[in-house]
Amino acid sequence: MNTNINNQATPKLDSNNLKILEDQLNYESLMNKKLSTYAGYCTDTELKNLCQQAAQKHKQHYNELLNYLNSHQ
Repeated sequence: MNTNINNQATPKLDSNNLKILEDQLNYESLMNKKLSTYAGYCTDTELKNLCQQAAQKHKQHYNELLNYLNSHQ
């Protein structure tokens, strides 16, 4: 078991939870890529900004999930 900053044991993730995390990481990555592509197609500035913001939010979610996963290794 790993220890965190407070010297408390960090439990390892089981295979079911790892699969769920893998699926969610793939979803967040895909949504980031799609929305970034859509933003490139947009000619309306407001719509382009909306797509870029949504893409950034999915990138943030991806990074948060990845950090969570890394903290449980």
